[in-house]
Amino acid sequence: MTNMAPVQSDADLLAAFAGGDRNAALTLTHRLTPRLMGQAYRMLGNRAEAEDVTQDAMMRLWRIAPDWDADRALVTTWLYRVVANLCTDRLRKSGRGVALDAIEEPADEAQSAADNMQDAARATALHDALADLPERQAQAVALRHLEELGNPEIANIMDTNVRTVESLIARGKRALIARLSGRKEELGYEDDNR
Repeated sequence: MTNMAPVQSDADLLAAFAGGDRNAALTLTHRLTPRLMGQAYRMLGNRAEAEDVTQDAMMRLWRIAPDWDADRALVTTWLYRVVANLCTDRLRKSGRGVALDAIEEPADEAQSAADNMQDAARATALHDALADLPERQAQAVALRHLEELGNPEIANIMDTNVRTVESLIARGKRALIARLSGRKEELGYEDDNR
């Protein structure tokens, strides 16, 4: 069996570089450069200019590494924005201007604020609905569907048998569906059959 190190996030690698780890910079460069180069080349249509922009963007990243705030943005999001700005500047200076609408927006891997709010509303609704269930039903449903435990393990935890656990879960799920069915649209499940 091969011992593989866990994959570090871009932000972790940047922090390691800021702390003096040159290998972290090398890893991050190999990971990000092809994507940045692709974006720059699509915008500029010139490989040499795309390489210059990519190198400039990475140099800017290394300079801000000690002050990087991982909560502010993803490293990739920040870099894509820098590359887009550098390319736009080059195109303007050369008279080859580009409409900002023509630039493809890079995909942001982070969840949007609206999605975070939706998730929080769903979690609160589920918590409140679980609190309205009889205690043993709520416990069985939570252990099965939130903690993802198997019915035999739940039976041991609840000091009962598997058939009782199955019954508690089935009744609890029916009660939750009844309590939450009127809130489907509010919770973003209007096109969902849940």
